[in-house]
Amino acid sequence: MILRVTQYGEPILRKVGNPITDFNEALAQLADDMVDTMYHQEGIGLAAQQVGKDLQICVIDVRPPVGASVPFYYKYDAKQPPLELIMPMALLNPKVSIIDKTEDVYEEGCLSFPAVNGKVARPVCVRCEFQDTEGTPHVLEADGLLGRCVLHEVDHLNGKLFIDRMDKRDLKKNEAKIKKIKRASRDFLNKK
Repeated sequence: MILRVTQYGEPILRKVGNPITDFNEALAQLADDMVDTMYHQEGIGLAAQQVGKDLQICVIDVRPPVGASVPFYYKYDAKQPPLELIMPMALLNPKVSIIDKTEDVYEEGCLSFPAVNGKVARPVCVRCEFQDTEGTPHVLEADGLLGRCVLHEVDHLNGKLFIDRMDKRDLKKNEAKIKKIKRASRDFLNKK
């Protein structure tokens, strides 16, 4: 099922997600719905806050086009299975640590900020301990787009947004768009 994506200005986007303790069918369905929504919106990641839930769950799919080589390093439970076997991926209760603190700058977007893009500096390589929808623990190590996507989505789970980390000049360039999104959100919330 396609869910509504929350927009900047809705308070849920600033809420820290609650840890997940019940690994049940409803949770698995939420993860499936989040994946469907992410694909529908043509995104590569989606956090629970972006579908109106204050939970520690996000979904990711950064598979390159068929036939293209994988442009990033990754290890999933100390192995390197084909991405088709692990994606789309649901990360529940993720805990991130930085492997390489060197920062890389890349232009990011966000489904909660339509048509807003800007440069964001993030650490190059991360390690993420998380659970899947059945509660099984996993460890993911990644750099490149996958590592960046993990950091972006885990920020959402902790109430942080990419505009908080955006290059100041890019943020200034997007100011009018961001204010327009916030006004539209306020209008939406007032009509509810």
